[in-house]
Amino acid sequence: MGGATLAAVTDSTDAIAGLDLTEQAALGSGASFWTTKPIGPVPSIMLTDGPHGVRRQSGSATDHLGISGSEPATCFPPAVGLSQTWDPELVERVGQALGGESRALGVQVLLGPGVNIKRDPRCGRNFEYYSEDPLLSGTLGAAWVRGVQSRGVGASLKHFAANNAEHDRMRASSDVDARTLREIYLRTFEIVVRQARPWTVMCSYNRINGVYASENAWLLTAVLRDEWGFDGVVVSDWGAVADRVAAVGAGLDLEMPTTGGTSDTEVLEAVRAGRLDADTVTRAAVRIVRLIERVTETDSTAASFDTEAHHRLAREAAQRAIVLLKNDGDVLPLAPSPLAVIGGFAQEPRYQGGGSSHVNPTRLDIPLDEIRKLAGDHPVSYAPGTDVAAAVTAAESAEAAIVFLGLTAEDESEGYDREHIDLPTEQLELLRAVIQVQPRTVVVLSHGGVVRLHDVAGLAPAMVDGALLGQAGGGALADVLFGVVNPSGRLAETVPLRLQDCPAYLNFPSESGRTLYGERMFVGYRWYDARDLPVAFPFGHGVSYTRFEYSDLVVSAADAALSVRLTVANTGTRSGREVVQVYAGMPGSKVGRPVRWLAGFASVTVEPGQRCTVEIPIDRTDLAYWSTDAERWVVEGGEYVVSVGASSRDIRLTATVTLTGDEPLLPFTGESTLGELLADPVAAETILSVLGSASPFGAADSALGSNILRMLESVPIGRMVGFSAGKVSREQLDDLLANINAQRS
Repeated sequence: MGGATLAAVTDSTDAIAGLDLTEQAALGSGASFWTTKPIGPVPSIMLTDGPHGVRRQSGSATDHLGISGSEPATCFPPAVGLSQTWDPELVERVGQALGGESRALGVQVLLGPGVNIKRDPRCGRNFEYYSEDPLLSGTLGAAWVRGVQSRGVGASLKHFAANNAEHDRMRASSDVDARTLREIYLRTFEIVVRQARPWTVMCSYNRINGVYASENAWLLTAVLRDEWGFDGVVVSDWGAVADRVAAVGAGLDLEMPTTGGTSDTEVLEAVRAGRLDADTVTRAAVRIVRLIERVTETDSTAASFDTEAHHRLAREAAQRAIVLLKNDGDVLPLAPSPLAVIGGFAQEPRYQGGGSSHVNPTRLDIPLDEIRKLAGDHPVSYAPGTDVAAAVTAAESAEAAIVFLGLTAEDESEGYDREHIDLPTEQLELLRAVIQVQPRTVVVLSHGGVVRLHDVAGLAPAMVDGALLGQAGGGALADVLFGVVNPSGRLAETVPLRLQDCPAYLNFPSESGRTLYGERMFVGYRWYDARDLPVAFPFGHGVSYTRFEYSDLVVSAADAALSVRLTVANTGTRSGREVVQVYAGMPGSKVGRPVRWLAGFASVTVEPGQRCTVEIPIDRTDLAYWSTDAERWVVEGGEYVVSVGASSRDIRLTATVTLTGDEPLLPFTGESTLGELLADPVAAETILSVLGSASPFGAADSALGSNILRMLESVPIGRMVGFSAGKVSREQLDDLLANINAQRS
């Protein structure tokens, strides 16, 4: 597996030249569950699951759901945790480690990252995805890809596209309008493809507007290859191909897993019958050979990897992923003292999700053990929480209590969605009982999907969100609780007050095989801000053991970007890392837009009493919207509001900047409305001159007790021929529009 190389073959087309069509077709499907076929001079390669660890299954038992065992590998924080670092550099280092482990384990393609948008908190696979925001997801996903591929291992960007639920995932259609699809659900993939050039992209199971992703030529060829310049292999999700002939014609290159040669025969028969072009099969084979060249170019599979170094990196990533949600009365950090640790997750931690990404860790840090190490000689009692009386007794006799709450692996997993976002009732009852006897109580949360925290926040003075932290999470949590590490994580998704407030609440999951994306581009914080809804904790939120002040905001515009510069001062007593977030908005936009959207971010570490300058570039594409008329990204000219803050709702500084737009100048036709014409300065002057001389459109305003112009704004100008009672002819109207278009061109 990877022992052979293509060293003797100088070019992908040379390897293909020696293969007949039967062999070329055979390259396009798996030899086994995880491997491609060795054909002629082309060796087999192994693809296996990630994304937060290398799940190389051992022995003959293989499956896609993590049921069979796998070789030990470092379990880094899953995407739900890694995203809370807001740290592309750290994510890239994690990717490098994953690439190194892949090589050591004989894996040539690691199936990740998962960058699908968290459209609804009930999606059972949200723990594998980064965020509700496409810019944050795309930036972190690109960093992961760069890291993995720097070690000569291919990444597989997934799941392409609009795969935002597990219910009926292999059939349901994601019905989404073009603008929403482009701005939210394809945007993350576009960022990763353009910035990091992944060697493979994995198409998803679902349909998109009725067409399977695996058979969607618009998605796999027109957008991915022709627009974005993707030059790698499109691989199917395992079992996602319903019709390989249609899939190959649409741009799919590799069907996984094996079909025992059945689909190879179908491809050959389709070519012979004239239903599939032989050149299409050859192109797919060339791409597969090119991928194999890339991943076998340096055939130096390491015998092992440094498990201790990778565990330290996993701990660093987990430390940075932890979000301090609240810290009333400075309960945290804890001093070494008698403590009570309560809850089963303290001894049996929840650190990863279930399903195909499940990793067999090289080791596992236990939170209770790590807390006891930092508590020194002081006693640390433990109560699993199943006996409330025992938990109350432990809390009452300690100086502080640490209560672990969260969701089990059975609550959320690949393959099915959650029905609610509530914590178990017995956990809330446990917390209430502990709080009654111990006001110095810290809640530690472990979960893959968002949970409702309104009740918890009303009870506990301090809350630490660990999401899922990987194998080193236990030590990282202890480091944060005792102040060895100053927490700097930030939420990558909004925590709503209740499920009913969520954008997709009425359109989740699918119904009769279709999911209506009725909330359009108003996903996550975009929705809550547009409706001015209160939330438990906003997108980007996280507090620290120190304090930061922002000042001196300067926003300047260049041809291709904005430059945002400000000063961040640490006014507290501890060194700390601050994540500075830049949001953009356009209150006067001609199209529906969010109140504000994330346009850039950066982090900076500042010592106590020190100040530093932060500069954040904003690309014009991150200010654009997708024009359905022009079918391209458009930057609207006008005044933008640039807001800088510590979360989407903790805005510290604001400035305005005026940008020159690049809106398409579409010609006016008889279907253009009077309102559209009046909104254009050139057209308005001409139209108003006609109306001012002698209105051909009817009685004065007062006759109907209304504003006639406003009534007519939505009427296509061509219909005015009939409304004018013969005063305006079709020829006159055509001449008028031709004159207007000539003046505007």
